[in-house]
Amino acid sequence: MSSDFEAYEQDFGTLTAEVTNKIGRIPKLSGEEKTQLVLNVDKQLEEVRELLEQMDLEAREIPIQSRAMYNSRLKSYKQEVEKLEKDFKRSRIAYSDEVRNELLGDEASSSENQRAHLLDNTEKLERSSRRLEAGYQIAVETVESSLCRLREDLHHRNVLPPALACQLRYGPLGISQSSGWTCVATPDSGVRAR
Repeated sequence: MSSDFEAYEQDFGTLTAEVTNKIGRIPKLSGEEKTQLVLNVDKQLEEVRELLEQMDLEAREIPIQSRAMYNSRLKSYKQEVEKLEKDFKRSRIAYSDEVRNELLGDEASSSENQRAHLLDNTEKLERSSRRLEAGYQIAVETVESSLCRLREDLHHRNVLPPALACQLRYGPLGISQSSGWTCVATPDSGVRAR
């Protein structure tokens, strides 16, 4: 029984070596030649899977004392096949250098153009950010100035309505005021500005 398993192992080793070699060649090919090699590898991978099934059946027939060793080898082979299938999948969609250059153009000039374009866009973004920050700062200063004038006016009248006191303290933008005004409750149920 174990001699059959070992014969399958030899076939497995030979077949996976061929498949690995062919998978490495796939990205370098194009057209009909690539299609034929892909079909050939697909067929060989199916043979590898069948070999694994045969090895699995043989491992089940091996006496229990030796079975663990064969099962661990079988598990290793299954992992190898999974890796081969992933490599095959990647190689089928990989483009050859010629196709890649045809699609992307000359890398050197393309890279420099992309770098220059990226720098231009970065500068534009920084200028826009500075303008936005300046606009926001003007809006904050306008609100603070308006609140300050309103507080001064209400201070001269000597009373701030309670509902307005909170709005004057934080403003419509939720900005904490730093002008030094504080609101103090007065006995006549108004709020006084100080």
